[in-house]
Amino acid sequence: MGDSADSRYQAWESNEEIRLFREYLKIPSVHPDVDYGSYGLQAASLDLPVKVIEVNPKKPVVIISWEGTDPAATSIILNSHMDVVPVYPERWTYPPFSAHMDAEGRIYARGSQDMKCVGMQFLAVVRALKRDGVRLKRTLHVMFVPDEETGGVLGMKDFVTTDHFKALNCGFAIDEGLASENEVFKLFYGERLRRKVFFYISGTPGHGSLLLEGTAGEKARKLLDRLYDFRSSEAKKLEDNSELTIGDTTIVNLTMMEGGVQSNVVPPELMICTDIRVAPTEDIDQFEAQIARWCEESGGGIRADFGVKDPVVGVTKLDDTNLFWGPFKAALDELGLKIKPQIMPGATDVRFIREQGIPAVGFSPMNNTPVLLHDHDEFLQADTYLKGIEIYRKIVVGVANV
Repeated sequence: MGDSADSRYQAWESNEEIRLFREYLKIPSVHPDVDYGSYGLQAASLDLPVKVIEVNPKKPVVIISWEGTDPAATSIILNSHMDVVPVYPERWTYPPFSAHMDAEGRIYARGSQDMKCVGMQFLAVVRALKRDGVRLKRTLHVMFVPDEETGGVLGMKDFVTTDHFKALNCGFAIDEGLASENEVFKLFYGERLRRKVFFYISGTPGHGSLLLEGTAGEKARKLLDRLYDFRSSEAKKLEDNSELTIGDTTIVNLTMMEGGVQSNVVPPELMICTDIRVAPTEDIDQFEAQIARWCEESGGGIRADFGVKDPVVGVTKLDDTNLFWGPFKAALDELGLKIKPQIMPGATDVRFIREQGIPAVGFSPMNNTPVLLHDHDEFLQADTYLKGIEIYRKIVVGVANV
């Protein structure tokens, strides 16, 4: 490295927030065996009260609270999850829990984008505000939750139904978003409904040499034709309207197929599983009725079981009816940042908070960054991380003082 490159690298190396971020990334909080007991979270250095609540055994919810000047006002939740998805270490350039930083400041680690960066940035904001003697009107609760990557069932889903959550008196929440490959930041105000559907397709069984009618295979083909024709029509929507994002469409994907015992035996039943994400603009009752019609049109004798069936949750309003949207947007405008509000294509823990009637957004301040969540060589560049702290600071001050 040249002198300027070397000095830049040394600046990253010596930065306290970068150091704390990399320490956090080195915790191998990977499923299926997450050791949540190894988390330090640097809470002691904040000199703030910390609660650890086990809604389910060995599934801690960690809450670091900073009381505002008006404790009776509704609070702000800054949420992140501690767990990360599995890795294929042999596919990584550097060990996935080494938090290796290269000469360009790229910090490689599972969770660097999804979403250990956000949790540590929230703590960095609190550190900076306390250091500068700033007081906020509303209480902040920085939350670290378990098991988001396995659906949040033993984490946030159960936690929001407890008195512990109600006692937080939350008025607004910020959770994770996604990286953006260009200069425009993504901001998520809603999520699609998940419908994991198992289709059990019964048909005429018999010898593989016969020309049988009404076999499970025939019916499966007809059903898949209908599902994939619908999928193609949704893809066409995206092609025809550049303003739409994938979150505005309903996506169908075949994820599992099972059945049969031997190559020359026509089975009496086949199973296909589909992962369906329904856009919030879709009438869910009509869509489920359509699934039932497809089953009948494909020959009948098809049972559709819903393995996952999210409750219908309204999107967060981005207008004057949402007390917190004005200061949130004003903070971004003051920083000169461009955003694109959209529907989250996947599912995050914030849906459980919205289900309680609380406005919430997903926003990770990572632009000009390749989207690498759940991918090999996941990384976040050091300057992008530090800039994200400043962005969050402006946002947090705005929403916490309204």
